Amino acid sequence: MALDGISIHALVHEFNECLLNGKINKISQPEREELLITINTSSGNKRLLISANASLPFMYITEDNKTAPATAPGFCMLLRKHIGAGRIVEISQLGLERAIRFKIQHLNEMGDVAFKYLYVEIMGKHSNIIFCNEDNMILDSIKHIPSSVSSVREVLPGRDYFIPTQEGKVNPLEATEDYIKNTVLKKSGSVYKAIMSSFIGISPTVANEICYRADIDADASCASLFDEHKNKIYEAFRGILDDVKSNRYFYNIILDPSSDKPVEYAPIKLFMYSDMEEKIYETMSLVLVDFYSKRNAYTNIRQKSADLRKIITTHIERASKKLDLQLKQLSDTKKRDKYKLYGELLHTYGYEAAPNSKSLTVVNYYDGNELTIPLDPDLTASENAKKYFDKYAKLKRTNEALDTFIQQSKEELELLKSIEAALNIAENEKDLADIRRELSDYGFIKKHVNGKKEKSKKSKPLHFVDDNGFDIYVGKNNYQNDELTFKFATGNDWWFHTKKIHGSHVIVKTDGKELPDTTYEYAAEVAAYYSSGRDSDKVEIDYLQKKNVKKPASSVAGFVVYYTNYSLVATPTLKHVKLISEE
Repeated sequence: MALDGISIHALVHEFNECLLNGKINKISQPEREELLITINTSSGNKRLLISANASLPFMYITEDNKTAPATAPGFCMLLRKHIGAGRIVEISQLGLERAIRFKIQHLNEMGDVAFKYLYVEIMGKHSNIIFCNEDNMILDSIKHIPSSVSSVREVLPGRDYFIPTQEGKVNPLEATEDYIKNTVLKKSGSVYKAIMSSFIGISPTVANEICYRADIDADASCASLFDEHKNKIYEAFRGILDDVKSNRYFYNIILDPSSDKPVEYAPIKLFMYSDMEEKIYETMSLVLVDFYSKRNAYTNIRQKSADLRKIITTHIERASKKLDLQLKQLSDTKKRDKYKLYGELLHTYGYEAAPNSKSLTVVNYYDGNELTIPLDPDLTASENAKKYFDKYAKLKRTNEALDTFIQQSKEELELLKSIEAALNIAENEKDLADIRRELSDYGFIKKHVNGKKEKSKKSKPLHFVDDNGFDIYVGKNNYQNDELTFKFATGNDWWFHTKKIHGSHVIVKTDGKELPDTTYEYAAEVAAYYSSGRDSDKVEIDYLQKKNVKKPASSVAGFVVYYTNYSLVATPTLKHVKLISEE
């Protein structure tokens, strides 16, 4: 969920409680589109972090500090000059827009009291931080928007500040019952889209929550609503907006119970996620800090793995094309028996061919049917026969060689796809280092970095404990899988793996005990979660005792074979296990 008007309303309430009348002590610009403002308040120093980054805009109070560049950017210097010792005397939201205005009192060059405005717009790719004088003329902004970029509004020094009106949208805090029932709910299209398109600051999450509270299908057509439905929608709408208007908030993050990863956040109760876990917070800033820190961790890993992802994707594409070509060549070699037959028949019936003939029709003594053999008119029948025998011999050799090449190509493609699966579940830089080492060992990337060999790092599988107290171990790449299965596990431990798709080796330590049925299910859920089937509802899992898992000689890391196993279907989740550590 992006910051919507209701979340901004909650932030303004928090800022008024924590930052109002605070004195600005320090302004820094740690990133190109980010400000960190330290404010001295009656309860101590507070840090306000503001990001206008198009991919992840946000603002909140944080305890963390960030290193500023040695030379401050021009925008930061301008702020320091004018409001570096200013006092925040007013914090307000513009309607229910995703925009906050800070009114800052300071002394001008003459020592007289003056005011400046700092506008923060959290509007996705249009996010910006804009500094204005008391007449609302723009002095500067963290992003300049010329007319060539936006025909609606220029954001440049000397221009007047304004927020473009959203045609057809009104402030939901001011909406009447009649407007909702007789204008909003009479629009064409679905109910939740009608709500979203009619009001400023209402996100898809809030629109869907209104429908859920009203017990209405969000995708139902407005035309299908009866008066009783409209009454329920209005009551749900009014209930949420009355809480917002009265600053009665319920700060929470919704977590996926299968992975403990954040799904959604809001300053209101989200009843529509009643089947998921809910974590409650004291302030909106704490919600955003927690949510975005986890989101940033995921984003950072995706960014840091981008080069590896590109390398793997490129090699998979090449290996797939090479395999397709080899399979086509193999199909072509099936003609070899026809050429052998042509040669044999020409040896038998070649004397019947007239000089310079382009073909010869003979009886195929294998099936008694007539067969026309193409001939090269410049060659004798004997020479044509030799030509066909040569083609047969060449295709036979090619066929024999292709069997080996195709097997090698298939193994290479499977290896690359298994590495790709490991990259998709990588959670930290250590995981990326292991994947990089594997790519290096198999020759997909260079073995040396800056003239030095990369240091070998010992892989450490994940360690979980299930609800029954059994230890479950998970390999997150092929090296970890090998170590876990063939060095760590003992013969009577149980081994789990997804059926016919790439995934981690999962080991359940028995310590001589018999496993309860639920532990088999929990281990299967873990195996499904750490596989390329993570996003599926159900995944088929094979399981057997480790002593029945074999590794063929000279096979690549992570490759195993087994011939007798049990199977079950599992949902990818970590709900029934607790992470202990990376072993």
